[in-house]
Amino acid sequence: MADKVLIYSRFPKTMMARFAERFELLDTGGKPAGEVFSAEEIGAIRAVLTAGGTPLGAEAMDLFPKLGAIVCYGTGYDGVDLKAAAARNIAVGHSPGANAASVADIAMTLMLATTRRILVADQYVRSGDWAASKQSPMMRPQAGMPGRRIGVYGMGEIGRKIATRCAAFESEIGYFSRTRYDLPYQYFPSLEALADWCSVLMIAVRAGAETQHAVNADILKRLGADGYVVNISRGSVIDEKALVAALTDKAIAGAGLDVFEKEPHAPDALTELHNVVFAPHIGGHTLDSHVTMQGCVLANLSAFFEGKPLPYEVKKG
Repeated sequence: MADKVLIYSRFPKTMMARFAERFELLDTGGKPAGEVFSAEEIGAIRAVLTAGGTPLGAEAMDLFPKLGAIVCYGTGYDGVDLKAAAARNIAVGHSPGANAASVADIAMTLMLATTRRILVADQYVRSGDWAASKQSPMMRPQAGMPGRRIGVYGMGEIGRKIATRCAAFESEIGYFSRTRYDLPYQYFPSLEALADWCSVLMIAVRAGAETQHAVNADILKRLGADGYVVNISRGSVIDEKALVAALTDKAIAGAGLDVFEKEPHAPDALTELHNVVFAPHIGGHTLDSHVTMQGCVLANLSAFFEGKPLPYEVKKG
């Protein structure tokens, strides 16, 4: 009999196909497990597969008395209460670095689209204004990448790949992270100092209580009127109200956002602005990333049911 895994979050069935070949999946469709499965079925669950951003706290864990493993699809695990899991001897796994290259790519895409005003340029062509030689202040020359100061907030695997890509564009790279690394980039002792220095702030830090609204009105003001912010981390890292105000008041020049505080709902106050480029949290949504992430999930679940440590367990602390 195949081992049973509860699908806690809502996932497309195509993303679950590889897991169904190895395990018996109990798919909640994103609904509370008690509304979909019987108490007997829930009581037998030993492993849960979830999206890292889906809230999964102590109360939810207690619904599954035999739960021994929570496996996150992707690198994030900010929705999981790690202290509660540790107190219940529940191992938490994820897919570290599996989508780093893809997320770094979308960061670059958003930065270039924002700083070079690609959406405005696209509309300029589509509308016929270019053919009619119609003048547009939005089409005035913008600063290029050579010599541009790029600040990376968070120098994990994604942050490093962003830095490498920016360096290839002949930009200057600086960073702020909890840890100072032996890297060929300028290190800043605080986020404030980094924001004062850079003209583009790339947010690649892991979400958590310590980074909640870390990019606030003060940080945005420090970027300046010619500054941009790009977020491919989690929406919680930016104070969205402060961001709307900064963009509206032209305290900063623009923003590129792949993530939002309350997904999938981007606030109207943001979507009405023309100096923002959006993506629907697709940073890691590439074929190669999904293959790698699924491989990590399979490895974690297989190890758990074999009584072995999770090979991609979330590191404590």
